[in-house]
Amino acid sequence: MRASRLISLLLLLQSRDTMTAAELAAELEVSERTVARDVLALSAAGVPVYAERGRRGGYRLLGGYRTRLTGLSRPEAEALFLSGLGGPARDMGLADAVSAARLKVLAALPPALRDASARAGQRFHLDAPGWFTPSGPPPLLAELARAVWRDQVVELRYRHRREVSRTVQPYGLVLKNGVWYLVARVAGDFRTYRVDRAVAVTPANAGFTRDESFDLVAYWAQGVADFLAGLLAEEITVRLSPDGLRLLRWVAEPPAVRRAGEAAGPPDPAGWVVTRLPVESLDVAYGQLLRLGPEAEVLRPASLRARLARAAARMHDRYRRAGPAG
Repeated sequence: MRASRLISLLLLLQSRDTMTAAELAAELEVSERTVARDVLALSAAGVPVYAERGRRGGYRLLGGYRTRLTGLSRPEAEALFLSGLGGPARDMGLADAVSAARLKVLAALPPALRDASARAGQRFHLDAPGWFTPSGPPPLLAELARAVWRDQVVELRYRHRREVSRTVQPYGLVLKNGVWYLVARVAGDFRTYRVDRAVAVTPANAGFTRDESFDLVAYWAQGVADFLAGLLAEEITVRLSPDGLRLLRWVAEPPAVRRAGEAAGPPDPAGWVVTRLPVESLDVAYGQLLRLGPEAEVLRPASLRARLARAAARMHDRYRRAGPAG
């Protein structure tokens, strides 16, 4: 445990010019006293790490010191070549940079671990797009990725109901279920755009100063939560058979299924349960409940119950009149 922490501390100091005890403690999830003891241990082992006092002080390595990657274990080396998994990096126009970095890492590995790249590639492949969706990146993805890397303001022409133009500060890109999204700052607010709806991207002659407190992962997670909460705006009451409860995950959104499971009452003697199911709208619920067929019964609202009853009556009448198939 401590050996792993010492290596992490050393790599952190290699990647940054100077780090305070508080910053190292936060990164390593230990106390500042533990950081001080670890620094002493590294120094005793011959690593040229020293402390600078003063308002801008902290720990740093003597200029130019670098450790080699000979301390990597086989699982660590193989995991290294899984990070990024080719496709998304290639889509953003980074194929050459990723290839060069892989070659440099391979060259630094000891001979016994140089098959790590091949082993990882033979065993894992990421195919991000969902089924029945167009393959290939959006045409303007690479250009937006360059603007993100350079903190460069762009004029974005975007198609949503109608074509609009916005001057944006591109903060980040997110790949979700095969769809690329741009997170950008517009007039002080952060907004999200589907990259495949971008019509044109014109780089401006100005950069922007990034808000270093902005957390892309946290922003995206909150956006997803808000979207789902807004999406499931209505609620219906249903009775579900054991099969209906099991099949619900195939017809409703995961948050709705989870909340229906939490709200389910005790089963009756036949195993049926009454629960509340969040839905996007009554029209959407109508289609979902039709897919469950006789394994579900709507109790409320009365309008949806009546609509499904009429559908069931029409289906019964159609099958009764048609007779057996020839």
